[in-house]
Amino acid sequence: MSANKKKFHFAWLVLIGLCITVGLAKSGLNSSAGLFLPSVSEDIGVGLGNLTLYLSISSIVTMIFLPIGGKLMAKYDTRILLVVAIILQAGSFALFGMMSSVWGWYILAIPLAVGGVLITVLAGPVLINQWFKQRSGLALGIITASGGLIGAFSSPIIGNLIANQGWRSAYIMVGVAAIVIIVPTIIFFLRKSPQDKGLLPYGADDTNNSEKKVEKDTSDSGISFADAKKSLAFALLLLFFFIITSVASFSIHIPTYLVNQGFSVKFAGNVMSALMVGVLLGSILFGYLIDKIGAKSTTIIAMLIGLVSMLLLLFFVQSTIAIVAAVGLFGFVSACIGTLAPAITSALFGNKDYSQIYSTVSIGLAVAGIIALPAYGYIFDFTGSYTPVLYIIVIMIVINIIAVLVAFGNKEKMVKAGLWK
Repeated sequence: MSANKKKFHFAWLVLIGLCITVGLAKSGLNSSAGLFLPSVSEDIGVGLGNLTLYLSISSIVTMIFLPIGGKLMAKYDTRILLVVAIILQAGSFALFGMMSSVWGWYILAIPLAVGGVLITVLAGPVLINQWFKQRSGLALGIITASGGLIGAFSSPIIGNLIANQGWRSAYIMVGVAAIVIIVPTIIFFLRKSPQDKGLLPYGADDTNNSEKKVEKDTSDSGISFADAKKSLAFALLLLFFFIITSVASFSIHIPTYLVNQGFSVKFAGNVMSALMVGVLLGSILFGYLIDKIGAKSTTIIAMLIGLVSMLLLLFFVQSTIAIVAAVGLFGFVSACIGTLAPAITSALFGNKDYSQIYSTVSIGLAVAGIIALPAYGYIFDFTGSYTPVLYIIVIMIVINIIAVLVAFGNKEKMVKAGLWK
Protein backbone atom coordinates (compact mmCIF):
# COMPACT_ATOMS: atom_id res chain seq x y z
CA MET A 1 0.00 0.00 0.00
CA SER A 2 2.88 2.35 0.69
CA ALA A 3 4.03 1.74 -2.87
CA ASN A 4 0.62 2.71 -4.18
CA LYS A 5 0.71 5.92 -2.19
CA LYS A 6 3.87 6.97 -3.96
CA LYS A 7 2.30 6.65 -7.40
CA PHE A 8 1.16 9.81 -9.14
CA HIS A 9 -2.61 10.01 -8.69
CA PHE A 10 -4.87 11.03 -11.58
CA ALA A 11 -6.58 13.43 -9.16
CA TRP A 12 -3.70 15.84 -9.66
CA LEU A 13 -4.30 15.84 -13.42
CA VAL A 14 -7.94 16.63 -12.71
CA LEU A 15 -6.76 19.51 -10.53
CA ILE A 16 -4.50 20.80 -13.33
CA GLY A 17 -7.41 20.58 -15.75
CA LEU A 18 -9.65 22.49 -13.37
CA CYS A 19 -7.01 25.18 -12.86
CA ILE A 20 -6.87 25.77 -16.61
CA THR A 21 -10.61 25.46 -17.21
CA VAL A 22 -11.92 27.42 -14.23
CA GLY A 23 -9.01 29.86 -14.22
CA LEU A 24 -9.43 30.86 -17.87
CA ALA A 25 -13.23 31.03 -17.62
CA LYS A 26 -13.10 33.23 -14.51
CA SER A 27 -10.11 35.43 -15.29
CA GLY A 28 -10.15 35.42 -19.07
CA LEU A 29 -13.91 35.89 -19.45
CA ASN A 30 -15.68 36.97 -16.25
CA SER A 31 -13.00 39.17 -14.72
CA SER A 32 -12.09 40.86 -18.01
CA ALA A 33 -15.64 42.17 -18.50
CA GLY A 34 -14.76 45.48 -16.86
CA LEU A 35 -12.01 46.17 -19.38
CA PHE A 36 -14.58 46.39 -22.17
CA LEU A 37 -17.12 48.64 -20.41
CA PRO A 38 -15.65 52.12 -21.14
CA SER A 39 -15.13 51.43 -24.86
CA VAL A 40 -18.48 49.68 -25.34
CA SER A 41 -20.38 52.34 -23.40
CA GLU A 42 -18.90 55.15 -25.50
CA ASP A 43 -19.16 53.36 -28.84
CA ILE A 44 -22.78 52.20 -28.66
CA GLY A 45 -23.91 55.29 -26.73
CA VAL A 46 -25.30 53.72 -23.56
CA GLY A 47 -24.68 54.63 -19.92
CA LEU A 48 -22.65 52.34 -17.70
CA GLY A 49 -25.67 51.74 -15.46
CA ASN A 50 -27.75 50.41 -18.34
CA LEU A 51 -24.83 48.46 -19.79
CA THR A 52 -23.91 46.72 -16.54
CA LEU A 53 -27.51 45.55 -16.14
CA TYR A 54 -26.41 42.57 -18.24
CA LEU A 55 -24.25 41.52 -15.28
CA SER A 56 -27.32 41.69 -13.04
CA ILE A 57 -29.22 39.53 -15.51
CA SER A 58 -26.33 37.06 -15.32
CA SER A 59 -26.61 37.04 -11.53
CA ILE A 60 -30.35 36.37 -11.67
CA VAL A 61 -29.85 33.51 -14.14
CA THR A 62 -27.06 32.15 -11.94
CA MET A 63 -29.32 32.14 -8.89
CA ILE A 64 -32.08 30.32 -10.81
CA PHE A 65 -29.83 27.83 -12.62
CA LEU A 66 -27.61 26.79 -9.68
CA PRO A 67 -29.88 23.99 -8.36
CA ILE A 68 -30.55 22.81 -11.92
CA GLY A 69 -26.84 22.77 -12.70
CA GLY A 70 -26.15 20.75 -9.57
CA LYS A 71 -28.60 18.07 -10.67
CA LEU A 72 -27.11 17.99 -14.16
CA MET A 73 -23.59 17.59 -12.77
CA ALA A 74 -24.75 14.65 -10.66
CA LYS A 75 -26.60 12.91 -13.48
CA TYR A 76 -24.66 13.41 -16.72
CA ASP A 77 -21.12 13.03 -18.04
CA THR A 78 -19.07 15.93 -16.69
CA ARG A 79 -16.99 16.34 -19.83
CA ILE A 80 -20.01 16.67 -22.11
CA LEU A 81 -21.66 19.17 -19.77
CA LEU A 82 -18.55 21.30 -19.42
CA VAL A 83 -17.82 21.32 -23.15
CA VAL A 84 -21.36 22.55 -23.78
CA ALA A 85 -20.96 25.03 -20.91
CA ILE A 86 -17.78 26.66 -22.22
CA ILE A 87 -19.29 26.89 -25.71
CA LEU A 88 -22.26 28.73 -24.17
CA GLN A 89 -20.13 30.98 -21.97
CA ALA A 90 -17.22 31.77 -24.29
CA GLY A 91 -19.44 31.70 -27.38
CA SER A 92 -21.71 34.35 -25.86
CA PHE A 93 -18.63 36.38 -24.93
CA ALA A 94 -17.41 36.25 -28.53
CA LEU A 95 -20.82 37.26 -29.85
CA PHE A 96 -20.69 40.43 -27.76
CA GLY A 97 -18.26 41.66 -30.40
CA MET A 98 -21.02 41.55 -33.02
CA MET A 99 -23.62 43.46 -31.01
CA SER A 100 -24.62 47.07 -31.67
CA SER A 101 -27.43 47.42 -29.11
CA VAL A 102 -27.36 46.95 -25.35
CA TRP A 103 -30.14 44.41 -25.81
CA GLY A 104 -27.55 42.08 -27.28
CA TRP A 105 -25.74 42.02 -23.94
CA TYR A 106 -29.02 41.47 -22.08
CA ILE A 107 -29.97 38.47 -24.26
CA LEU A 108 -26.51 36.88 -24.36
CA ALA A 109 -26.22 37.26 -20.59
CA ILE A 110 -28.51 34.23 -20.28
CA PRO A 111 -26.36 31.59 -22.04
CA LEU A 112 -23.26 33.34 -20.64
CA ALA A 113 -24.53 32.72 -17.10
CA VAL A 114 -25.81 29.18 -17.75
CA GLY A 115 -22.40 28.12 -19.00
CA GLY A 116 -20.67 30.07 -16.27
CA VAL A 117 -22.59 28.29 -13.50
CA LEU A 118 -21.31 24.90 -14.63
CA ILE A 119 -17.75 26.02 -15.35
CA THR A 120 -16.90 28.67 -12.75
CA VAL A 121 -19.22 27.79 -9.84
CA LEU A 122 -19.85 24.05 -9.79
CA ALA A 123 -17.00 22.30 -11.63
CA GLY A 124 -14.32 22.97 -9.01
CA PRO A 125 -16.18 22.02 -5.80
CA VAL A 126 -18.03 19.07 -7.37
CA LEU A 127 -14.99 17.42 -8.98
CA ILE A 128 -12.63 18.15 -6.09
CA ASN A 129 -15.13 16.59 -3.70
CA GLN A 130 -15.21 13.49 -5.91
CA TRP A 131 -11.47 13.15 -6.45
CA PHE A 132 -9.91 14.28 -3.15
CA LYS A 133 -10.59 12.47 0.09
CA GLN A 134 -7.68 14.42 1.58
CA ARG A 135 -6.28 17.88 0.78
CA SER A 136 -9.53 19.04 -0.81
CA GLY A 137 -9.11 22.44 0.83
CA LEU A 138 -5.62 22.78 -0.62
CA ALA A 139 -6.95 21.78 -4.03
CA LEU A 140 -9.71 24.41 -3.94
CA GLY A 141 -7.17 27.02 -2.83
CA ILE A 142 -4.93 26.12 -5.75
CA ILE A 143 -7.84 26.56 -8.17
CA THR A 144 -8.60 30.01 -6.75
CA ALA A 145 -4.94 30.98 -6.85
CA SER A 146 -4.57 29.74 -10.44
CA GLY A 147 -7.31 32.14 -11.49
CA GLY A 148 -5.26 35.01 -10.10
CA LEU A 149 -2.13 33.77 -11.85
CA ILE A 150 -3.87 33.36 -15.20
CA GLY A 151 -5.53 36.75 -14.79
CA ALA A 152 -2.18 38.41 -14.14
CA PHE A 153 -1.18 37.47 -17.69
CA SER A 154 -4.55 37.69 -19.44
CA SER A 155 -5.63 41.15 -18.20
CA PRO A 156 -2.81 43.15 -19.85
CA ILE A 157 -3.12 41.04 -23.00
CA ILE A 158 -6.85 41.74 -23.24
CA GLY A 159 -6.29 45.43 -22.43
CA ASN A 160 -3.79 45.64 -25.28
CA LEU A 161 -6.16 43.86 -27.64
CA ILE A 162 -8.92 46.37 -26.88
CA ALA A 163 -6.52 49.29 -27.35
CA ASN A 164 -4.94 48.00 -30.56
CA GLN A 165 -7.65 45.89 -32.22
CA GLY A 166 -10.83 47.43 -30.83
CA TRP A 167 -13.33 45.98 -28.40
CA ARG A 168 -15.25 44.03 -31.05
CA SER A 169 -12.22 42.07 -32.24
CA ALA A 170 -11.04 41.63 -28.65
CA TYR A 171 -14.37 40.06 -27.60
CA ILE A 172 -14.25 37.61 -30.51
CA MET A 173 -10.58 36.68 -30.12
CA VAL A 174 -10.83 36.12 -26.35
CA GLY A 175 -14.03 34.06 -26.63
CA VAL A 176 -12.70 31.85 -29.43
CA ALA A 177 -9.33 31.40 -27.69
CA ALA A 178 -11.11 30.26 -24.51
CA ILE A 179 -13.01 27.58 -26.43
CA VAL A 180 -9.90 26.40 -28.29
CA ILE A 181 -7.90 26.02 -25.08
CA ILE A 182 -10.55 24.78 -22.65
CA VAL A 183 -12.36 22.15 -24.76
CA PRO A 184 -9.26 19.91 -25.20
CA THR A 185 -8.39 20.46 -21.53
CA ILE A 186 -11.81 19.18 -20.47
CA ILE A 187 -11.61 16.16 -22.78
CA PHE A 188 -8.12 15.03 -21.77
CA PHE A 189 -7.87 16.01 -18.08
CA LEU A 190 -11.31 15.87 -16.51
CA ARG A 191 -13.35 12.86 -15.41
CA LYS A 192 -16.55 12.79 -13.38
CA SER A 193 -15.24 10.47 -10.67
CA PRO A 194 -12.31 8.18 -9.79
CA GLN A 195 -14.50 5.19 -10.65
CA ASP A 196 -14.30 6.26 -14.30
CA LYS A 197 -10.57 5.49 -14.10
CA GLY A 198 -10.89 2.47 -11.84
CA LEU A 199 -9.41 4.41 -8.93
CA LEU A 200 -10.20 5.43 -5.38
CA PRO A 201 -10.21 9.15 -4.51
CA TYR A 202 -6.87 10.64 -3.51
CA GLY A 203 -6.19 9.74 0.13
CA ALA A 204 -9.03 7.20 0.36
CA ASP A 205 -6.58 4.37 1.13
CA ASP A 206 -5.20 6.13 4.21
CA THR A 207 -5.24 3.64 7.05
CA ASN A 208 -4.59 6.17 9.81
CA ASN A 209 -7.63 5.33 11.93
CA SER A 210 -7.14 8.16 14.39
CA GLU A 211 -7.07 10.68 11.56
CA LYS A 212 -10.23 9.18 10.11
CA LYS A 213 -11.93 9.44 13.48
CA VAL A 214 -11.03 13.12 13.77
CA GLU A 215 -12.37 13.74 10.27
CA LYS A 216 -15.61 11.99 11.11
CA ASP A 217 -16.06 13.85 14.36
CA THR A 218 -15.41 17.17 12.64
CA SER A 219 -17.85 16.49 9.82
CA ASP A 220 -20.66 15.55 12.22
CA SER A 221 -20.37 18.48 14.62
CA GLY A 222 -21.98 21.86 14.42
CA ILE A 223 -25.27 23.73 14.67
CA SER A 224 -28.28 22.41 12.80
CA PHE A 225 -29.76 24.36 9.93
CA ALA A 226 -33.05 24.65 11.83
CA ASP A 227 -31.30 26.40 14.74
CA ALA A 228 -28.84 28.33 12.60
CA LYS A 229 -31.41 30.03 10.39
CA LYS A 230 -33.13 31.52 13.45
CA SER A 231 -29.92 33.03 14.83
CA LEU A 232 -28.46 36.52 14.63
CA ALA A 233 -25.20 35.00 13.40
CA PHE A 234 -27.00 33.56 10.36
CA ALA A 235 -28.47 36.95 9.43
CA LEU A 236 -25.09 38.61 9.88
CA LEU A 237 -23.40 35.93 7.76
CA LEU A 238 -25.94 36.58 5.02
CA LEU A 239 -25.08 40.29 5.32
CA PHE A 240 -21.36 39.46 5.20
CA PHE A 241 -21.83 37.50 1.97
CA PHE A 242 -23.79 40.37 0.43
CA ILE A 243 -21.23 43.00 1.44
CA ILE A 244 -18.07 41.09 0.53
CA THR A 245 -19.49 40.34 -2.93
CA SER A 246 -20.68 43.93 -3.35
CA VAL A 247 -17.22 45.19 -2.42
CA ALA A 248 -15.39 42.69 -4.65
CA SER A 249 -17.67 43.43 -7.60
CA PHE A 250 -16.20 46.94 -7.80
CA SER A 251 -13.28 45.29 -9.59
CA ILE A 252 -15.45 45.31 -12.74
CA HIS A 253 -15.55 49.13 -12.52
CA ILE A 254 -11.87 49.70 -11.76
CA PRO A 255 -10.87 50.08 -15.45
CA THR A 256 -13.62 52.68 -15.97
CA TYR A 257 -12.56 54.45 -12.79
CA LEU A 258 -8.97 54.67 -14.02
CA VAL A 259 -10.00 55.84 -17.49
CA ASN A 260 -12.18 58.50 -15.83
CA GLN A 261 -9.07 59.64 -13.93
CA GLY A 262 -7.27 60.21 -17.23
CA PHE A 263 -5.42 56.91 -17.65
CA SER A 264 -5.51 54.84 -20.85
CA VAL A 265 -7.38 51.56 -21.36
CA LYS A 266 -4.00 49.93 -21.93
CA PHE A 267 -2.78 51.14 -18.53
CA ALA A 268 -6.02 49.93 -16.91
CA GLY A 269 -5.49 46.49 -18.41
CA ASN A 270 -1.94 46.35 -17.10
CA VAL A 271 -3.07 47.46 -13.65
CA MET A 272 -5.75 44.76 -13.56
CA SER A 273 -2.96 42.20 -13.65
CA ALA A 274 -2.02 43.51 -10.20
CA LEU A 275 -5.53 42.61 -9.04
CA MET A 276 -5.04 39.06 -10.27
CA VAL A 277 -1.71 38.83 -8.49
CA GLY A 278 -3.53 40.00 -5.37
CA VAL A 279 -6.12 37.24 -5.80
CA LEU A 280 -3.29 34.72 -6.15
CA LEU A 281 -1.38 35.92 -3.07
CA GLY A 282 -4.57 36.48 -1.08
CA SER A 283 -5.81 32.94 -1.71
CA ILE A 284 -2.53 31.49 -0.46
CA LEU A 285 -2.18 33.89 2.49
CA PHE A 286 -5.76 33.53 3.71
CA GLY A 287 -5.63 29.74 3.38
CA TYR A 288 -2.51 29.73 5.55
CA LEU A 289 -3.91 32.21 8.10
CA ILE A 290 -7.22 30.38 8.44
CA ASP A 291 -5.32 27.28 9.58
CA LYS A 292 -3.03 29.29 11.88
CA ILE A 293 -5.22 31.98 13.51
CA GLY A 294 -8.76 31.05 12.49
CA ALA A 295 -11.39 32.42 10.12
CA LYS A 296 -12.48 35.25 12.41
CA SER A 297 -9.07 36.92 12.77
CA THR A 298 -8.22 36.28 9.12
CA THR A 299 -11.45 37.96 8.04
CA ILE A 300 -10.69 41.06 10.12
CA ILE A 301 -7.22 41.26 8.54
CA ALA A 302 -8.77 40.91 5.08
CA MET A 303 -11.23 43.73 5.74
CA LEU A 304 -8.44 46.02 6.97
CA ILE A 305 -6.54 45.30 3.76
CA GLY A 306 -9.67 46.33 1.87
CA LEU A 307 -9.82 49.61 3.80
CA VAL A 308 -6.21 50.41 2.90
CA SER A 309 -6.98 49.70 -0.76
CA MET A 310 -9.94 52.08 -0.80
CA LEU A 311 -8.05 54.87 0.98
CA LEU A 312 -5.25 54.64 -1.58
CA LEU A 313 -7.76 54.94 -4.43
CA LEU A 314 -9.47 57.87 -2.73
CA PHE A 315 -6.48 59.98 -1.77
CA PHE A 316 -3.52 58.87 -3.92
CA VAL A 317 -5.13 58.33 -7.32
CA GLN A 318 -2.55 60.53 -9.11
CA SER A 319 0.25 58.16 -8.14
CA THR A 320 0.65 55.19 -10.48
CA ILE A 321 2.53 53.30 -7.75
CA ALA A 322 -0.33 53.86 -5.30
CA ILE A 323 -2.85 52.72 -7.91
CA VAL A 324 -0.99 49.48 -8.58
CA ALA A 325 -0.68 48.88 -4.83
CA ALA A 326 -4.37 49.67 -4.25
CA VAL A 327 -5.60 47.38 -7.01
CA GLY A 328 -3.23 44.63 -5.90
CA LEU A 329 -4.53 44.87 -2.32
CA PHE A 330 -8.08 44.89 -3.67
CA GLY A 331 -7.29 41.51 -5.21
CA PHE A 332 -6.90 40.20 -1.66
CA VAL A 333 -10.50 41.27 -1.00
CA SER A 334 -11.66 39.47 -4.15
CA ALA A 335 -9.95 36.32 -2.87
CA CYS A 336 -12.24 36.39 0.19
CA ILE A 337 -15.20 35.00 -1.76
CA GLY A 338 -13.44 31.75 -2.61
CA THR A 339 -11.54 31.34 0.66
CA LEU A 340 -13.02 33.21 3.64
CA ALA A 341 -16.71 32.91 2.76
CA PRO A 342 -16.73 29.08 3.05
CA ALA A 343 -14.33 29.14 6.02
CA ILE A 344 -16.29 31.63 8.09
CA THR A 345 -19.49 29.65 7.47
CA SER A 346 -17.81 26.52 8.83
CA ALA A 347 -16.29 28.43 11.75
CA LEU A 348 -19.66 29.84 12.79
CA PHE A 349 -21.88 26.79 12.33
CA GLY A 350 -19.60 23.79 11.88
CA ASN A 351 -20.14 21.04 9.33
CA LYS A 352 -23.33 19.43 10.64
CA ASP A 353 -25.61 21.06 8.03
CA TYR A 354 -22.93 22.96 6.17
CA SER A 355 -24.29 22.49 2.65
CA GLN A 356 -27.77 23.74 3.58
CA ILE A 357 -26.41 26.72 5.49
CA TYR A 358 -23.83 27.68 2.88
CA SER A 359 -26.22 27.38 -0.06
CA THR A 360 -28.79 29.53 1.76
CA VAL A 361 -26.45 32.35 2.80
CA SER A 362 -25.00 32.27 -0.72
CA ILE A 363 -28.18 34.08 -1.73
CA GLY A 364 -26.29 37.12 -0.46
CA LEU A 365 -23.69 36.57 -3.18
CA ALA A 366 -26.29 36.47 -5.94
CA VAL A 367 -28.27 39.44 -4.61
CA ALA A 368 -25.08 41.50 -4.42
CA GLY A 369 -24.34 40.74 -8.06
CA ILE A 370 -27.84 41.83 -9.02
CA ILE A 371 -27.76 45.11 -7.06
CA ALA A 372 -24.19 46.33 -6.64
CA LEU A 373 -22.85 46.17 -10.19
CA PRO A 374 -25.50 48.37 -11.85
CA ALA A 375 -25.74 50.57 -8.73
CA TYR A 376 -22.09 51.53 -9.09
CA GLY A 377 -22.67 52.26 -12.76
CA TYR A 378 -25.71 54.44 -12.08
CA ILE A 379 -23.89 56.38 -9.36
CA PHE A 380 -21.15 57.13 -11.88
CA ASP A 381 -23.71 58.12 -14.54
CA PHE A 382 -25.47 60.52 -12.19
CA THR A 383 -22.43 62.04 -10.47
CA GLY A 384 -19.71 61.66 -13.10
CA SER A 385 -17.42 60.21 -10.44
CA TYR A 386 -16.73 56.99 -8.56
CA THR A 387 -15.77 58.86 -5.38
CA PRO A 388 -19.20 58.31 -3.73
CA VAL A 389 -18.88 54.60 -4.54
CA LEU A 390 -15.49 54.39 -2.83
CA TYR A 391 -16.87 55.99 0.33
CA ILE A 392 -19.83 53.58 0.28
CA ILE A 393 -17.40 50.66 0.03
CA VAL A 394 -15.42 51.98 3.00
CA ILE A 395 -18.64 52.08 5.04
CA MET A 396 -19.59 48.55 3.95
CA ILE A 397 -16.18 47.19 4.96
CA VAL A 398 -16.54 48.73 8.43
CA ILE A 399 -20.02 47.20 8.72
CA ASN A 400 -18.56 43.82 7.75
CA ILE A 401 -15.96 44.01 10.52
CA ILE A 402 -18.70 44.74 13.05
CA ALA A 403 -20.91 41.99 11.61
CA VAL A 404 -18.15 39.38 11.95
CA LEU A 405 -17.38 40.32 15.55
CA VAL A 406 -21.05 40.27 16.58
CA ALA A 407 -21.70 37.01 14.69
CA PHE A 408 -18.93 35.18 16.54
CA GLY A 409 -20.23 36.59 19.82
CA ASN A 410 -23.64 35.16 18.98
CA LYS A 411 -22.02 31.83 18.11
CA GLU A 412 -20.58 31.62 21.63
CA LYS A 413 -24.07 32.11 23.05
CA MET A 414 -25.42 29.29 20.87
CA VAL A 415 -22.57 26.99 21.96
CA LYS A 416 -23.24 27.76 25.62
CA ALA A 417 -26.93 27.07 25.00
CA GLY A 418 -26.00 23.58 23.82
CA LEU A 419 -26.94 24.07 20.18
CA TRP A 420 -23.54 22.90 18.92
CA LYS A 421 -23.88 19.11 18.71
